[in-house]
Amino acid sequence: MLPLADNIPNRESPRVLWVLILANILAFGLQLSVPGPAAEAFFQEFGLVPARYSNPAWASLHDLNPSDYSPFLLNAFLHGGWFHLLFNMWTLWIFGPNVEDDMGHGRFLVFYVVAALAASYAHYFFNAYSTMPAVGASGAIAGVMAAYLIYFPRARILTLFPVFIIPFFFNVPAYVFILAWFVIQVFSGSLALLQPIGEGGVAWWAHIGGFAAGLLMAPFLRKAPALRMRLQEGGW
Repeated sequence: MLPLADNIPNRESPRVLWVLILANILAFGLQLSVPGPAAEAFFQEFGLVPARYSNPAWASLHDLNPSDYSPFLLNAFLHGGWFHLLFNMWTLWIFGPNVEDDMGHGRFLVFYVVAALAASYAHYFFNAYSTMPAVGASGAIAGVMAAYLIYFPRARILTLFPVFIIPFFFNVPAYVFILAWFVIQVFSGSLALLQPIGEGGVAWWAHIGGFAAGLLMAPFLRKAPALRMRLQEGGW
């Protein structure tokens, strides 16, 4: 299922959201500039490889510094391909503007970064010995979706449901769309735990960790109602 639009107009320009999208696009451009033979080393260095921190001997063998924790954040700006990037940025654009509206620009930036870190640590905890680099903004975006669920549970999400090659469009309540998405993540993540270490291409537990962080943080980061009203009336 693919979200296409929501029915909640945002009040301010989502400046932080634009910066985050631009940062992801620039990082992807940097990825594309890396020559083919060096691409794997690039992802090993800047993607999140859990074995880098759980197995120092393996890290040393692959010239990775186990005391460098920057990949816990940097991996959230890298992507595995054009479709991965476009899908994540589109989803962020659907759910992000109104969350930034209700948090404010500074709080939204902090929220996004913390959600990205929570997603990375959740992935590490459940895949501690994996040697596969995890990349992508989806864990942080899961946090944004959790905030949207809390702030706008009854918003309507225009959703595309493809059945074979036939597209079906439905207006779905936000709480139905997001909770259904989360159930899929938990189910898939639970199945992934049964697979051999290192197999599987989706960081399900990063999604779950980012979503959980979003649920915990969002209630404390929303602007006071009076402040939101003043912003809406153009007083600030």
